Amino acid sequence: MTNKQKLIAVIGGSECSADDYALGEKVGRLLVERGMSIICGGQSGIMEAACKGAVHAGGVTIGILPGNDPGEANQFVTIPIATGMGIGRNIIIIRSAGACIAIDGRYGTLSEIAYALQLQKSVITLNSWNQIPGTIQASTAEEAVLLAVTEFKMNES
Repeated sequence: MTNKQKLIAVIGGSECSADDYALGEKVGRLLVERGMSIICGGQSGIMEAACKGAVHAGGVTIGILPGNDPGEANQFVTIPIATGMGIGRNIIIIRSAGACIAIDGRYGTLSEIAYALQLQKSVITLNSWNQIPGTIQASTAEEAVLLAVTEFKMNES
């Protein structure tokens, strides 16, 4: 796998607790510090948190939006892509990423996890759907990022 941008998907709920928001923000920052860029759904909650952490660390964020308006992206998305595809955009997020980190989330996150596993992409869970066979559970933001970057590099070669 050869990506010009080293993209890690950060997936999770559009609504989340303050603790999970802080985790998302930390994951975004740590990914950028490790030379990665973020792709996500571009909206609120975990997506916004990861983008915020990444942008504050000087990184690039790509938001794959469900609607037709790029202006619907959260303020920390540097590259908004309006698809008009609704939840169908989830496959684009996963196909574009080298690995995924799932934080919190509901059924939309679950669908992204399922796509990633079907496409044989590594999924790191952090306060998310931890009991799904094939996912790798992390207990801290640092561990999640280390696992995702390691999995990305293994899949790259």
